Amino acid sequence: MLDMIKWIERQFHEKPDAGTFPMVVERLAGTPARVDERIASVPPEMLTQRIGGAWTIQEHVGHLWDLEPLWAARLDEFVAGVPELAAADMSNQKTRDANHNDSSIEDLQRAFRAARNTIVERLESLDESSVVRKAIHPRLQRPMRAIDLCVFVAEHDDHHLARMSELWRALSGKSAVLSLAPRFR
Repeated sequence: MLDMIKWIERQFHEKPDAGTFPMVVERLAGTPARVDERIASVPPEMLTQRIGGAWTIQEHVGHLWDLEPLWAARLDEFVAGVPELAAADMSNQKTRDANHNDSSIEDLQRAFRAARNTIVERLESLDESSVVRKAIHPRLQRPMRAIDLCVFVAEHDDHHLARMSELWRALSGKSAVLSLAPRFR
């Protein structure tokens, strides 16, 4: 299998057509169900099992929830017409401090689903001018529209789902143990 590109190296050069917005919102709405599906077959003791310094499957779920306030803030910024979006904490301190492995997976799933549903409801109520309004993305240092942010978030979701799958395969012996530590975030 190919090594997955590090999240912080992703560049997002493609500009989706604004007409794809409903489909991207649908993709975002489906992430909680995909998380549930991904972890349904994982034995509970493996959800918090770590390989090297990499995040556990449960920490990935918690991380998705941790970032929902950032996505909500950025959505507010598009609606308000600010020139530059809020920067993410690239150290992921919130996830590191959260001790997600000490939480119940059901609580994390429920919290992520509730937060994502709130964002999806807001996205579904946006008018066209908000969907195409531009602001500078702080890491990428280029203009981004709300539709671009939605694709960015959906890709971030997929990145962590793929990491969970990769970790599950390694833990279950379905593939060689991969070097996961520095690429997990």
